[in-house]
Amino acid sequence: MAARSNKVIISCAVTGGIHTPTMSGALPFRPEDIARQAIDAAEAGAAILHLHARDPETGRPTPDPSVFMQFLPVIKQSTDAVLNITTGGGLNMTVEDRLQAPMVARPEMCSLNMGSMNFALFPLADRYHEWKFDWEEPYLRGTDDFIFRNTFRDIARIIELLGKGHGTRFEHECYDVGHLYNLAHFVDRKLVEPPFFVQIIFGILGGIGADMRNLMFMKETADRLFGDDYRWSVLAAGRHQMPFAT
Repeated sequence: MAARSNKVIISCAVTGGIHTPTMSGALPFRPEDIARQAIDAAEAGAAILHLHARDPETGRPTPDPSVFMQFLPVIKQSTDAVLNITTGGGLNMTVEDRLQAPMVARPEMCSLNMGSMNFALFPLADRYHEWKFDWEEPYLRGTDDFIFRNTFRDIARIIELLGKGHGTRFEHECYDVGHLYNLAHFVDRKLVEPPFFVQIIFGILGGIGADMRNLMFMKETADRLFGDDYRWSVLAAGRHQMPFAT
């Protein structure tokens, strides 16, 4: 089973790649706002800051390294939090797109999605009738025909370029039980070495549901596969986060 620890590590994803500006006026998308909210989160106790970038004019997720570099140095200079840069990016980004910023920034941590999947956000679009920006509605509705690509070759390449190349450690994002077995495959190949960090994610349409029995099942599966070689955390979509985290 995962090694016992009395310490709790809080990770804060400041802006992510799912929500759109219409959903919340508090969603930061300008670099100065991302930096400010990240610094505030660190001061409030977050030890890891999971960071995406967005177009400063429209709020659309962007892989542009020049946008990342408008807030990464500010956060680094102002906190001692671990900066965790996405390699998941946003919808419809290629793997090459998703690698642009991490290859420039060479962070100590990156997210790493452990398998391809349906990643469906289209039901969210039915909640809104007016949009702040034209891109938002098609961005969400188009996910009824979207596969979030993370092939074995993609994963191995990211590990090679960032892990072996720059010493980056990974947050292994597992959205379903098969992703845990994918991670075990890379452990068997000795491309991933312990101790490693597993983020178990619930409630995305296309992944495992946000049910407490699923939490127990995923944790028990990880214990069987990895023993004491991993640390773990949990992320659940929307209203499910607090019950799952507590």
